[in-house]
Amino acid sequence: MAALRSLTLNGTARAEDGVTSIPARYRPHLEAHEFIAEPAAGPEERIDVGVLFVGAGPAGLAGAIRLGQLLEHEPALRERLGEVPVAVLEKGKHPGAHLVSGAVINPIAFHRLFPDLKDADLPFRAPVRGEALYVLTAGRAFRAPLLPPSMHNAGNFTASLAEIGRWLGERAEAAGAMLLSETTAQQVLVKDGAVLGVKTADKGLGRDREPLANFEPGVEVHAQATVLAEGVLSHLTAPLIERFGLCGVNPQIHALGVKEVWDVPGHSLDRIIHTMGWPLRVSRRYHEFGGGFIYPLGADQISIGIVVGLDHADATLSVHDLLQEFKAHPLVRGILDGGTRNERGWGAKTIPEGGFFALPRRLGVRGALFTGDCAGFVNVPALKGTHYAMWSGILAAEAIVAALKGGEEAGSEAALAAYERAVQDSFIWKDLYRVRNMRQVFELGFAPGVALAGMMAFSGGLVPGWRFGTAEDAAQPMFDGGRRYAKSDGARTFDKLSSVYASGNRTRDTQPNHLRVLTDVPAEVGETWIHMCPAAVYEWGPAEGGKRALRVNPPNCVQCGAITAKGGRFTPPEGGSGPEYTVT
Repeated sequence: MAALRSLTLNGTARAEDGVTSIPARYRPHLEAHEFIAEPAAGPEERIDVGVLFVGAGPAGLAGAIRLGQLLEHEPALRERLGEVPVAVLEKGKHPGAHLVSGAVINPIAFHRLFPDLKDADLPFRAPVRGEALYVLTAGRAFRAPLLPPSMHNAGNFTASLAEIGRWLGERAEAAGAMLLSETTAQQVLVKDGAVLGVKTADKGLGRDREPLANFEPGVEVHAQATVLAEGVLSHLTAPLIERFGLCGVNPQIHALGVKEVWDVPGHSLDRIIHTMGWPLRVSRRYHEFGGGFIYPLGADQISIGIVVGLDHADATLSVHDLLQEFKAHPLVRGILDGGTRNERGWGAKTIPEGGFFALPRRLGVRGALFTGDCAGFVNVPALKGTHYAMWSGILAAEAIVAALKGGEEAGSEAALAAYERAVQDSFIWKDLYRVRNMRQVFELGFAPGVALAGMMAFSGGLVPGWRFGTAEDAAQPMFDGGRRYAKSDGARTFDKLSSVYASGNRTRDTQPNHLRVLTDVPAEVGETWIHMCPAAVYEWGPAEGGKRALRVNPPNCVQCGAITAKGGRFTPPEGGSGPEYTVT
């Protein structure tokens, strides 16, 4: 037991000397000024706003709506925030364009924001009427007799997160927020240890960053307070966490989810389904953690997907292709029979899985608050993050207003302290603490992980109670596991390129490359990136002098973020590029 405790406290050391197949060793060098800079624009050259929300996802939009609601009753405070009291930046074509999730939604944050609306008026597809967990082998499905407490979904709803984003965006504008879509935050502006806003990215640049005829320079947006709600593997939050020494006691780890929406008229699926086991392998050698899901989206659609931890060890693991295999399982095949994949029904996204011990040591810095996925507010055992994101955005808005009413500045230390107290007093903190080790125990292997996770689930996290450590995703040595995938048939199974088309990808071919990877890498590292990417961005180029080099196709990118977790770097793309999700 003492040896187990020592191992789990320290995490698994994987970066052994002499091992060349560790992706972390091939990270590209990035200069700090690429993402953090001092403000330079004068009053006539910049945009001044009151409170700036960076990201029009659930956290940013919920926060903007709540702030607008509070300011309706506080005209003096609204006046203090200037001509544009609330602004929201969104890099996608519109709110929801870059949002993808399962999704089963706990409606608590919607009830807080819209107490006068009935559930039928909210952007949900269907109530959860039943649920099941199956353990799969290649040909059979065994239904678990009991669900872990964290997976109970009574009172929750299935939904499309892209639809939720569009709906919340409309209500944010109705509440008075200025919504700036197709606008990427390139740099966070820091002076004297405080965040003063962001600088947006240039638009209309060619492949070599030369200005084209439609060139638009970026602009500094100064704010009295900045709420970072930019999602997982964020452009600005991660550099701030590093700059101010706020990394959690465990490194953040991630999973990649790939999802499809199927049109299945008159389907009879009456419950949400989660799966463990096949097509993932349980041997500790492969280090594979994850599972599948199947959710009914009303009477005519079904959401199906696979989520796999990015700390896996097999360079030939492809989550997209595992989803294609998953659809051939007898349990799944019967559900999809007679259906077709929706023409816009494919998406991929990275998810933070580090949990409580990977949260930043502080939930912001002076002038900026961290919310949602960029803070790591995801409950992995419950498969939930949306209501935590929305609630954190609400709490950020309330902390800012409380600081203003107390005579403080919106971006003061008092606002940050009030926000941290509010989060720690909320169900966000309590829920994440209760499941603080349940993802980490699978570092020990599938069977020990299931046993220990069960003990934690039914003891509320008390047994065993110490901290289980982890290593970052890119520190895992990779090997060629020899996994091969059947050719897609275009009817039930699909290749990556046709799926990129189904994402509504809007990236122009001539924009600058926003992906930073080394191209002269060992075979195992290159194969990892090639197989991992759900959008066929990476491939081997022709051999020169007997040596292959990696080739990058950035227009394919759907901005899932997985490359950052596994050793490369996704940097801010041009605003308006990437997918245009509609039903994911």
